[in-house]
Amino acid sequence: MAGLSTRHLLGIKDLNAADIQLIFETADNFKTVLNRPIKKVPSLRDVTIANIFFENSTRTRLSFELAERRLSADTINFAASSSSVSKGETLIDTVNNILAMKVDMVVMRHPYAGAGIFLSKHVKAQIVNAGDGAHEHPTQALLDAFSIREKLGDVAGKKVVIVGDILHSRVALSNILCLKQLGAEVMVCGPTTLIPKYIGSLGVKVEHNLVKALNWCDVANMLRIQLERQDIKYFPSLREYTMLYGLNKQILDSLDKEIIVMHPGPINRGVEITSDVADSKQSIILDQVENGVAIRMAALFLLAGQNP
Repeated sequence: MAGLSTRHLLGIKDLNAADIQLIFETADNFKTVLNRPIKKVPSLRDVTIANIFFENSTRTRLSFELAERRLSADTINFAASSSSVSKGETLIDTVNNILAMKVDMVVMRHPYAGAGIFLSKHVKAQIVNAGDGAHEHPTQALLDAFSIREKLGDVAGKKVVIVGDILHSRVALSNILCLKQLGAEVMVCGPTTLIPKYIGSLGVKVEHNLVKALNWCDVANMLRIQLERQDIKYFPSLREYTMLYGLNKQILDSLDKEIIVMHPGPINRGVEITSDVADSKQSIILDQVENGVAIRMAALFLLAGQNP
């Protein structure tokens, strides 16, 4: 079987279309495994993976941990808040201390963009980026595109709108890069203050009217407002944002066609999406969570296969 063209998974920009298809095909096989009574395979037995999270995480951390255990890998879990990082230890020293314990792979989330790229140049272990600041979140983009492929049969030619805080979202950038690689049409929708100035260079459409954007698309990916990354106010209030860009059942039912609704989580119910939409038959939010384990199993398996 052909392997990935990259030794690390730092961002979608490092993957080509063949890499993405290989990850999807491998994830198809692992999804079959996950639906069996015995959900474990010995694919990564004797491989040790360190999960190093410098930011809070629930879904991504649990998804990676479960993927690693389903592959029979040995895992080490590290939280920065209870580590020597709080005493002033540098990122490289922290990781090198962990690698001295013979760790093969590092899954890392970090608040600063480019942390994974920096680390990959200074340590021998393979690095998987689980989110770095407002830069990239490659496995989230892969599971989102995989979920679209599963629901609609293919990603090529499909129209996907990403709604919300595009400026601060690592999910938005990774999704745009992944969807464009796979031949989808992409639009972003949100307030002008939350749309990056460079967005046109990525080959995406821009729309500021939510209903127009939803009538155009086949899939709507609703993003939460990244309040923790905003140092100034980008809109008057959450109430006003919800009035203009919140998706509710009334808007969904008024559209010309039935669309698929996605959300990378965590959901702020009643802000970017209401409960009756999140829990509707058009929502594939829980399918995304399920597919996240299979995609991360595939990525870890394919990366580990490159080790001598």
